[in-house]
Amino acid sequence: MPLKIQSQLTALKLVPRINRLFEVSAAKILSLERTWNSSAGTPVFTVKGKYTSRGWTEWTQGFQFGSALLQYDATGDRRFLELGRKETVAVMASHVSHIGVHDHGFNNVSTYGNLWRLMREGKIPFNEPEKNFYELALKVSGAVQAARWSTIADGTGYIHSFNGPHSLFVDTMRSLRVLAVAHQLGHVLMGERDQKISLLDRLLQHGANTARYNVYYAEGRDIYDESGRTAHESIFNLKDGSYRCPSSQQGFSPFSTWTRGLAWAILGYAEQLEFLNHSGVKARGLDEFRALFARAATVTADFYIRHSCTDGIPVWDTGAPNLHKLGAYGERRSDPFNKHEPVDSSAAAIAAQGLIRLGNELSRRGAKRLGNRYRHAGLTVANTLMQAPYLSEDTGHQGLLLHSIYHRPNGWDSKAERQKVPNGESSMWGDYHLRELALLLLREAKMERYPVFFASQS
Repeated sequence: MPLKIQSQLTALKLVPRINRLFEVSAAKILSLERTWNSSAGTPVFTVKGKYTSRGWTEWTQGFQFGSALLQYDATGDRRFLELGRKETVAVMASHVSHIGVHDHGFNNVSTYGNLWRLMREGKIPFNEPEKNFYELALKVSGAVQAARWSTIADGTGYIHSFNGPHSLFVDTMRSLRVLAVAHQLGHVLMGERDQKISLLDRLLQHGANTARYNVYYAEGRDIYDESGRTAHESIFNLKDGSYRCPSSQQGFSPFSTWTRGLAWAILGYAEQLEFLNHSGVKARGLDEFRALFARAATVTADFYIRHSCTDGIPVWDTGAPNLHKLGAYGERRSDPFNKHEPVDSSAAAIAAQGLIRLGNELSRRGAKRLGNRYRHAGLTVANTLMQAPYLSEDTGHQGLLLHSIYHRPNGWDSKAERQKVPNGESSMWGDYHLRELALLLLREAKMERYPVFFASQS
């Protein structure tokens, strides 16, 4: 049995839980700000309820300060606006020019982008120099991200991951949005001999190649080719640009589905469909890209629905080695305290927003029955996450969303004494995306402006 969709749920019905979430969230943001030692690096995930750092790449700081901006957006409490704005100015500049990561859309759209959005929406006073500052940061960030380019055999290409130019990550679909913003602001990447490189072209090519190589469609690519399955990574031969094989950095295997990567695909494609349909951009062959992105979004959404527990929470990987010990785990509610394999609530928070955005977009385009299915699936997941055992109401725990998983193969996730499976901990991206999901639904319930990362023209 897949996710058991609760078709009676609405954003309005979730408002009491959303309000409680932001009430709990406020104290957790302030606790982290009060106790975090910046010399320790960037907070990544909790250990025994306290945020700690874990060096790999600096991809989570934007979620830390972006969370304060989301808190302000939801509550109007100016403490959080000032915190998010102050820390963005003080700390985030190095992320704008970071040439070593594929994470610009995570770090910089969550900070500079949220501030730019709030000013566009009139939620903070208009200030021309301040607006120009945010826009410059987003322009440079988009160009730096687009410069991480690898060309493949057919002449198109992709933004390569921090693993190197051979590596195409599914994660980058959500980070891709920084190119969209920078393009919409009129920016280009300048290359050798003053070549002007279109950020929109690179966005479209990257999205198309992710759909082509990291998403499966039951077309016989290998014996594990199930429609909607995603590979975390695709590997290319840099000598001739040919595709070689799937791979995985954080999943169990190249031939199973790491569910946070799946969630990045659902949300990334849903947001890019919003951008292509409502920002006024123009490009040759745009309808073909829309169709390709829509196909990738719907098959990954369907896969998520099929492979979640009935309450909408997935295990961390659909091929995890001890899943057989859980029996028919998909026929019951998730159990983060089971003894065999962890669930990943952060994947659920990301996927829930993607399902809702995809459902809303399909409904706007006339596919209301299918749109309602995805939308109510997302609301079902949101309803689960906004209550025990996932919402952390413990004032001694700095995390907001419990039972998040970071890197299971590397053993980076904290396990309590006498437990074999990590649980009870939080992550910066899980907390941020739960807040982002809650804000989306709160805006809808209050009939306020639909939040998008780009400048909407509809």
